[in-house]
Amino acid sequence: MEYREICGGCDKVSVVGMGTYYDAAWIVLSRLGIRRGAELKVQALRAGIRAGINFIDTAELYGSEPLVGRAIQGQRREDLFIATKVWPTHLRREALFKALRASLSRLGTNYVDLYQVHFPNPRVPIGETMGAMEEMVDKGLIRYIGVSNFSAPQLRAALQALKRHRLATVQMEYNLANRRIEADLIPLCKENGIGVIAYYPLGHGRLLRNEVVIKVAKEIGRTPAQVVLNWLIGRGAFPIPRASRPDHVVEDAEATGWEIPSEKREELERALERGA
Repeated sequence: MEYREICGGCDKVSVVGMGTYYDAAWIVLSRLGIRRGAELKVQALRAGIRAGINFIDTAELYGSEPLVGRAIQGQRREDLFIATKVWPTHLRREALFKALRASLSRLGTNYVDLYQVHFPNPRVPIGETMGAMEEMVDKGLIRYIGVSNFSAPQLRAALQALKRHRLATVQMEYNLANRRIEADLIPLCKENGIGVIAYYPLGHGRLLRNEVVIKVAKEIGRTPAQVVLNWLIGRGAFPIPRASRPDHVVEDAEATGWEIPSEKREELERALERGA
């Protein structure tokens, strides 16, 4: 497993993380206390940890925080990098602290490494949200501040709102078939040392069925999932594929430690730009 700073001068984490968004039905059922396939998902997270993945991403919305809590039991907490997210209706100071305390309880930990605003809320001043998050850092409840699904202007506003602590990461959809953030968001992140976490790195599974991806994977002796994840790693992003089955997580962990040959990388990019 390879490890890299999650942001400029920050902790090193595994370059492949584990995502715990399963689907909308899971979220609805989890609110009713129904978590189908929970044991397999916990096993998947534990398999990832054994494979060297120490970065786990979740959210209060997902209904998966309790699974992450189960998976990390017995692990050295300082060896893990746990990230969660707060829903946009909880971005006022008091609501934010309440949401964090609930997430900590579900995770079974007294701090999270990365606390992220899941979506921006134009009805809540970004200064209030960022100010509360800085308080959380000061109190030792969180270690880093992040955002998700922010545009470049919204990211600039978040940066300007922070007074004492840095903005560590932004989490966005990013994959071979969706490279929109390369136009403005990624240059802004590079300028400010902000890490990019890539969700939907497999393009909802569509990239795994892409003929060119399959062809390149066969030619270099890798799987389609490993190819598309390695492409993101090569772009400096941290992909977080869904961790739902142990065998898939182990496969994802093996997307590190090698590089796609440059001519094959160019072939992939040309093909996906054409919508192949």
